[in-house]
Amino acid sequence: MFWHSMTWRTEGIRVVAPVKWRQLDGLVSVFWEAESEAGANGYYLAEDPRLMVFFNDVSSQVQISNRNRTCEKNARPMARAVYVPAGVPMWTVSRSSHRFSHLNLHIHKDRLLKFLAPSVGASAAQSALKRPVEVHDIPAIKTLAGLLVDEISAPSKHAVFAESLAGSIFAGLLDIPDRNENKNHGRLTQAQINKLQTRMEALGDYRMSIADMAATVGLSESWFASVFKQTTGKTPLQWQLSKRVELAKTMLCEGGMTVAGIANQLGFSDQAHFTKVFRQIAGETPAAWRRSRQHN
Repeated sequence: MFWHSMTWRTEGIRVVAPVKWRQLDGLVSVFWEAESEAGANGYYLAEDPRLMVFFNDVSSQVQISNRNRTCEKNARPMARAVYVPAGVPMWTVSRSSHRFSHLNLHIHKDRLLKFLAPSVGASAAQSALKRPVEVHDIPAIKTLAGLLVDEISAPSKHAVFAESLAGSIFAGLLDIPDRNENKNHGRLTQAQINKLQTRMEALGDYRMSIADMAATVGLSESWFASVFKQTTGKTPLQWQLSKRVELAKTMLCEGGMTVAGIANQLGFSDQAHFTKVFRQIAGETPAAWRRSRQHN
């Protein structure tokens, strides 16, 4: 029977209930309930692929990085569901004290390939296993994870049921190109645009990687990049910059912040960079734009 091999260490994290786990065919399922102190941190490295599903949103409390825990540039909010390829390290840091519960799925890479290859092809399966995934909107995955936790806690059916649930969770989260992705004729749906807009507004500064944007709307990164411009007329970077300029206009109208302060709050490298981008999109500098509106 498979048992996962993992190097890990944590500080400031305490288990608050007995850990529940179940060993299956090429798979280990573990359900944790714990609490974290402010400043708590962890390091994790596994030899096989693994997946985490959080039953509560910890994105405002936990930062995640795959480089090192001290490099803020590489840190990002912990998503509700995370797939970590084999051999990829992960560091976490807690901003505040909180309780959390999550399901961990550790699977042998050959077992996952065996599950995926008949449906998507060996090449697509191999590629999917190598790509990390982080998703915040997980209603279906959370439901499946809850059913699997029930089977871990009190098995009621043949093991194949639990294994099928785990397989569906992996299939639902992994970045597997859909052979029918062209069904919308190379365009994003309005629902996908709305979801992306909502996610961007929640962040506050309209700054997301293409990988994060693709994951938000449930598409592969390569497909998303190609259809985004066909839908909006802009590249993801151009679209984000235009949204940030629109937000800057609102802040300029309110009049309570300096141009340098707005540039800093919206994540531009400096005031000169902000002014250059603003002029390219709005046709004049932020200061000139503000003066013209104040005189109207």
